[in-house]
Amino acid sequence: MATITHVLTIDYVAEILDEDPELLRAIVRNSDNLTYGSIISVYAGSDEAITALTDDGIDELSQMLAHARRSTDEWNDFLKAFVDDEELIARFKAKSPR
Repeated sequence: MATITHVLTIDYVAEILDEDPELLRAIVRNSDNLTYGSIISVYAGSDEAITALTDDGIDELSQMLAHARRSTDEWNDFLKAFVDDEELIARFKAKSPR
């Protein structure tokens, strides 16, 4: 494994991938959804943390989303598996898969 020299925040990753930041947060909320070490927590104080991704984590997340968007059924199954908020699921379903 290569040495990690930088990470990107979830909001920046969402901008790069043209994704909804809430969708990405829902996916990475469970650290088991990506390979160990791909999700980094940056603590900026006792009550503040920022979630960031390594380059490998970004690639893995991008591939995961592309695979899920192959069909409407796969997209709906993906949302059920990775998003635990029904309101968010409804909002993401309303957006058609790319």
